[in-house]
Amino acid sequence: MFTVELYAGIRRAVMVDGLSRREAAKRFGVHRNTITKMLQYSAPRGYRRRERPASKKLGLYMACIDKVLEDDRSVHKKQRHTAQRIFERLRDEEGFSGGYTIVREYVARAMLRSREMFVPLSHRPGHAQADFGQADAYIAGKKVRFHYFCVDLPHSDGCFVKAYPAETAEAFCDGHLAAFDFFGGVPRSILYGNTRLRWPGSSRQMEKRTCGVRARKCLPNSRDTMGHSVRAWHARRRSSTDGASHAKAKRSQPIPHRFRTK
Repeated sequence: MFTVELYAGIRRAVMVDGLSRREAAKRFGVHRNTITKMLQYSAPRGYRRRERPASKKLGLYMACIDKVLEDDRSVHKKQRHTAQRIFERLRDEEGFSGGYTIVREYVARAMLRSREMFVPLSHRPGHAQADFGQADAYIAGKKVRFHYFCVDLPHSDGCFVKAYPAETAEAFCDGHLAAFDFFGGVPRSILYGNTRLRWPGSSRQMEKRTCGVRARKCLPNSRDTMGHSVRAWHARRRSSTDGASHAKAKRSQPIPHRFRTK
């Protein structure tokens, strides 16, 4: 173990006095790799065990326990093995001579490793999420299904929603221009959901359609990736359409000619 004084002296000699790592290794009698680690941390990290030592009594039975836990994934939750039941099976079927405590601790660690984990999402400024949604409304007494184009800024919770009669490429392009005009700028990138529109062959082709904004597509079955935009969309829909809203008939504005399909 290195003392705190030696740790501080090496960092001061290299980082303040400008001494090279090779010269510091000769002066203090420490290996250069050790000096590299000292420069990475401002305080000694202390001893860290790389892996937990295997139990001598349980080592031969770990594979058996892992197999039981793996098979339990395909059965009903109420029918899965408890630590007590696993201990009894090891004792009766495999001749295990150890105690219950080491079996219980190993089962708890194994179940913790297999548990699904979640990472909190953090969104950087200037990045957006976009997706289409649907809602019903009554216009002139007739029930009509609208397709809403939603653009959300997760960092600031800014949201823009515009309704269209159908989910088309024309609505897709017009919605982008309307959103950019509403936000007063263009985001650095946009993450798109699983829209019905056909995704171009590459992200570069998609950028041409979205005014040069970096386009990213949401991966299939990754619901949390678009979670913020989806939650924002549902919140806006609930707040603006209580059930099926009743709206007055209004003549819609024509979509600009440059967005019309040829």
